[in-house]
Amino acid sequence: QVQLVESGGGLVQAGGSLRLSCAASGRTSDPYVMGWFRQAPGKEREFVAGISGSGDSTRNADAVKGRFAISRDNAKNTGYLQLFNLKPDDTAVYYCAADTVAGFVRTVAGNYDYWGQGTQVTVSS
Repeated sequence: QVQLVESGGGLVQAGGSLRLSCAASGRTSDPYVMGWFRQAPGKEREFVAGISGSGDSTRNADAVKGRFAISRDNAKNTGYLQLFNLKPDDTAVYYCAADTVAGFVRTVAGNYDYWGQGTQVTVSS
């Protein structure tokens, strides 16, 4: 079992930045992929970024390339999503998720086994 808790969301102006954190507990000794997804009102849940269990490979959605950076610190059992140059269209609930099956980053939400509760990111214009 893996438990995930997101934090770090908030209200920021366009062009600002935030760092989201995802604290993991439970079955953290096994390799797992961590993904970040977001969901805005009226939209489907969208893949944002993913990182391999070791942190040696990452994958970012085209919409956020160059602005968001995913990382992890396995010694702290924590993953991060750094958000730069935020835009109003980035407003959404952001979720972290764990994929304990695949050894590579997948982009479909249904492939992930465990999810956090989400943290709200709101970007004002």
